[in-house]
Amino acid sequence: MTSIRRQLLVWLLAGLLLAIALAAIGTYLRAREEANALFDYQLKEMAASLTDAPFAGAPAPNAKSAGTDTLVVQIWDRNGVQVFMSQPRRVLPQHAQLGFTTIATDGGEWRVFSTLAEGQVVQVAQPMAARRELAASLALHTIVPLLAVLPFLALLIWYTIARGLSPLDRVAADVARRSPSLLEPLSEAGLPREVQPLVHALNGLLERLGQTLAAQRSFIADAAHELRTPLTAVHLQAQLAERAESDGERSAAIAELKGGLERASRLSEQLLALAREDPELADRPLAQVDLAAIARAVVADAAPLAAARNIDLGIDAREPVPMRGDADALATLVSNLVDNALRYTPPSGRLDVTVVRDGAGARLAVADTGPGIAAADRERVFDRFYRGAAAHAEGAARGSGLGLAIIKRIVERHHGVITLGPGIDGGGLGVSVRFGGPLP
Repeated sequence: MTSIRRQLLVWLLAGLLLAIALAAIGTYLRAREEANALFDYQLKEMAASLTDAPFAGAPAPNAKSAGTDTLVVQIWDRNGVQVFMSQPRRVLPQHAQLGFTTIATDGGEWRVFSTLAEGQVVQVAQPMAARRELAASLALHTIVPLLAVLPFLALLIWYTIARGLSPLDRVAADVARRSPSLLEPLSEAGLPREVQPLVHALNGLLERLGQTLAAQRSFIADAAHELRTPLTAVHLQAQLAERAESDGERSAAIAELKGGLERASRLSEQLLALAREDPELADRPLAQVDLAAIARAVVADAAPLAAARNIDLGIDAREPVPMRGDADALATLVSNLVDNALRYTPPSGRLDVTVVRDGAGARLAVADTGPGIAAADRERVFDRFYRGAAAHAEGAARGSGLGLAIIKRIVERHHGVITLGPGIDGGGLGVSVRFGGPLP
């Protein structure tokens, strides 16, 4: 499992070690440069101090030297005779090249300075290893204090990271205390600015979850109430059929029983359709569909029922009307509109379905010659299980009050707009649905 705390600690410590290493390298290079300049100046000054000194002949090659081991001095007279050599054991060029030079010998590199004055050639040489040792020593003395405080810096980094991430631990603990029965917003008091967007998002999620749970509880309660009535009726009708004393009474009771079962079955189907179109569950992707073709298929399926009730069912969808949508959901939408219209339109009535392009979108219209919906009920008929005054009138078709609620869910999911108005010739009901999304 990836840990932000571990990643921050590793990367910060790695960066700190890399910085110390680069600082050590830079310090060493700078110290070596300064040591070279300082020693070059020393060689030059020493050579200048020896130009006027009288010297005897050069000692034998195997003579024991008494000078320092880090500097070698050679002097030649005007005849080219070596008159002095401080380190006979050192093998250096016997002919000096004036100025600064760096030469390689079996014993390593040497820095040599030669000068001519008063008829003498003075050569002063120093091993480069001495300069490198001094530069390394200077760099080590600079870096050692940083290495010494490195553990304290690591502890400081660890403490800073832990303190900086503590608000996340607090938010996690607050979220862990939430439950389906306790979805109150998380407190933002004392939280840093970087954590507040996360808390805002979580509070929004908790609010939506609370609304969804409340809607589900309300839906379950309403569904239980609505299912209780037809199931109770079916139970009573079954008892009547059992107690029937004649074939006529039994046939009538069985007919009522079939009607009750049909109503309970339709209510169950409508409840399932409404649940499928719940905004939190309807996550099926939208695709390019032809609304006109969907409407023609639905009307063709409903034609036998319209003919049985002597209702003139027609459709005007001659050209394709493409749009982005869910084909199954749109078929449910058209089917519910047509089914509602057929239920409430009296025999010898008329029902028209129209599907056309509407600017950059599409428009579906269903108009009938039924009783319509009163203006006072047009806002509430989209609520679940609500049935307007016309639905309670004597002789009105029995419905579940879910058809328009399902239609509204589908329209909202497709970002459309639904309006209710008068139907054919100013009577009945006209339902218009406009889908404003751009056509492909």
